[in-house]
Order: sequence, then C-alpha cells, then structure tokens
Amino acid sequence: MEQTFMKERKILPLVLSMSLPMVISMAVNSLYNIVDSYFVAKLSEKAMTALALVYPMQNLITAIAVGFGIGINANVAFFLGAGNQKKADNTATQGIFLSVIHGILLTVGCIVVMPSFLRTFTEDAKVFGMAHIYANRVFLFSVIISLAVSFEKIFQSTGNMKISMFSMSCGFITNIILDPLLIFGIGIFPKLGIAGAAYATGIGQCITLFVYLLFYITKPLPVKIKKKDLYIDKDVISRLYSVGIPAALNMALPSLLISALNGILAEFSAKYVLVLGVYYKLQTFIYLTANGIIQGIRPLVGYNYGAGEYSRVQKIYQTTLKLTMAVMLVGTVLSWSIPQNLIGLFTENTETIQTGVTALHIISLGFIVSAVSVSCSGALEGLGKGTPSLYISLARYVVIMIPVAFLLSRIIGANGVWYAFCLTEFLSAAFAYWIYKKQFNILRSVGK
Repeated sequence: MEQTFMKERKILPLVLSMSLPMVISMAVNSLYNIVDSYFVAKLSEKAMTALALVYPMQNLITAIAVGFGIGINANVAFFLGAGNQKKADNTATQGIFLSVIHGILLTVGCIVVMPSFLRTFTEDAKVFGMAHIYANRVFLFSVIISLAVSFEKIFQSTGNMKISMFSMSCGFITNIILDPLLIFGIGIFPKLGIAGAAYATGIGQCITLFVYLLFYITKPLPVKIKKKDLYIDKDVISRLYSVGIPAALNMALPSLLISALNGILAEFSAKYVLVLGVYYKLQTFIYLTANGIIQGIRPLVGYNYGAGEYSRVQKIYQTTLKLTMAVMLVGTVLSWSIPQNLIGLFTENTETIQTGVTALHIISLGFIVSAVSVSCSGALEGLGKGTPSLYISLARYVVIMIPVAFLLSRIIGANGVWYAFCLTEFLSAAFAYWIYKKQFNILRSVGK
C-alpha cells in the first residue's frame, strides 16, 4: 500500500476519509463501557457504583496501552514519511514486544493494589465486593488490550483505518451479545452477575486482537514485525517512550482527576459519585467523534512532518480544529435537549437523574472551547512532541481542575465541581493554543 496519498490528497477529504472510520471505531470502543454499564445497572444501583469505582483503574490500563500505541503510531508514520523502512519496521517490532511487557506488569500491579484502592472510596461491603470481583476478572485481559491497541496503531499509521473499525466492531458485537447472556444467565450460560460483564468485555477484546492478527497475516502492510528486528535500538526505544510516556500520562490523568473528584464529592453524597461516574461514561461517548478525528489526523501530521511538508501540517491542524468545534457544538445541543434520556440510561432513580441533568447542563458549557485543547494535543503528539502535549493535559486535569473544583465545592457545594469543568476548559484552551503555536514555529524554523 502506497502512503504518498497522505501528502497529496486535498486536506478536508483526506482528514474526513482518515477520521470517519476512527469515529466509528471510537464509538465502538466507547460502547464497551456503555453496554457494560447499561446491563450492570439492571442489577442494582450499587452494582453501577461498583463499576464507577473500578473505572479509573480500567482507564489507567487503557491509557498506558493507548499512550504507548500513540508513540508507535507517530514514529512509524514519521519514518514512513521520511522513507526509512528499516526504522519503521524496527519501531513496530519493538513496540509490540514492549506492549506485552506493559500488559503483564499492569495485570499484576492492578490486581495487587485494587483492594486498597477500593477501600479509599467506599465502606459499603456489597459495593466493595462487587467492584473487587469485576476488577479481578477484567484486569486479566491487560496483555490482550495492550497488544490489540498496538496493532490498531500500527494499522492506523499506514492509513488502514477501516481495518481498525472492522476489528473493533467485531469485538464489540461479541461483547454486546455476551453481556446479557453472562450477566443474567440466559439459556445455557451461567448467571455470573457483575463478573459476567468483565468476561464479556475481555472476550470481546480477544476477538478484536484475533481479527487484527488475521488481517496482518493475510493483508500485507508497509511495515513488518520481524524477529530479527527484536534488538535494543536506543534511538527507537527513546522515540517510542518520548511520545508514549507523555501520551499515556495524558490518557491516565482523567483517572487521577476522577479519583480526586470522587474524594471531593463523597463528602456530600454517594449520588454525586455515581453521577460523576455516569458523566464520564457519557463524556467518552460525547467526545468520541472529536477523538476519532484526532486519531485520524495523527498519522497525517506525522507523515507530513517526516516528509517536510510543514505548511500542510498547519492546514491539517486548522481543519481539525474546525471539525472538532462543530462536533462539540452537537454535543452541547444534545446535553441540553435530551439530558434526562442520557442520564436515564444508567439509573432509574429520579433524584439521581435530576442531579445528573444539572451536572450535564453546567459541564457542557465548556464543550465547544475544549476542542482547542483536544486539537492542539493531538497535533503535538503527531509531531512527536509528547511532553508539550502532556503540559496541556496537566493543565486540564490537574493544575487547574482539581484546585478549582475543591475551592468551588467549598463555596457553592457539590455543584461547584461541575462549574470547575467549564472554567477549566476556557483557561486550558488559551494555554493549549499558545504552546502549540510555540512548538510548531520551533519545528518549522529548524526544518527550514
């Protein structure tokens, strides 16, 4: 497959053709948690709370897998754009090997720390028990997740977006079929309760990896995973982690934020903790189109940067910003027009739904401007500038958000946390635009 189309086709059609399959893939990925939550909510509200408590650690595993995958993606695309086939193959090979190591470490680490983690946020024995059961099973699939994400990013780096879409769809279809069967024990299947949700998710992820491997074997890629390339290449490993570590931290920071906000909200009522968990399920779905666009443009930015097409990189960024702002406008409209329907997917408690509606109304006021931070971070990762991208995420999730949420919660109560989301997006957007312009100008001046 020839990759020169990445620097030859018109920008808007190119961005859309690369992004649309990724939008669908992101929708599928988001639906893993949405579907699990929907069926688990049928068990009880305590089961849903248990799922919300495990979510930060699940997000951490995904964050590390996806973050490192972004490092693979950016560097493979860069080397292909620069015409360095050997480095592209080496990057893919070492990326896959390191992903396996990450998955093993995550499996052991998360299972060991989970009891202490859960006791920090709940004293309810039933909630703790269900959360522990779910966590111990879902974490067993960490290696599978890491490998599947790495293959996803390798395929994306070569422009094979439709394969990512198809592979993830196969996993999701498996998950959605198995969820009710394993949770409620339909037909010949055992009634496993919340453990069934974990197994359904894990088996779905196994199917996704299997499909990637099938395509890799039957459909030739411009990059190859070779045993002979499995040696220590300090330059490649350094490049992988220089993007992968900041990108993983970018992805992991929401887990830190959720844990901090859970601590703040728990002082008011458990219903606020539940609402925050529900919001993050919805947020993943609301932001999925914007995130899909970002996934689509990362290899475009990396390839054109490697090829020295700096003006084209800037045009890709500008097009991305406009598209993501339009998408987030739609998210804002939905949050104000059907908030009861969205929150009602996860709970039937009238009081909880009303609390969730108030939260969604307030938080959504920052959706449109958040497109600036999202677009700048994605473009910087495509350029291989992981650390500046991390600075943006630190501002959004830690440096600004947590202190503001704590302060406003003390002034106006639990709703202050929702207002902190909105205020943080405006402040972070200004910082994100400044840091992107600064980094791009440096790269352009060096390239010239």
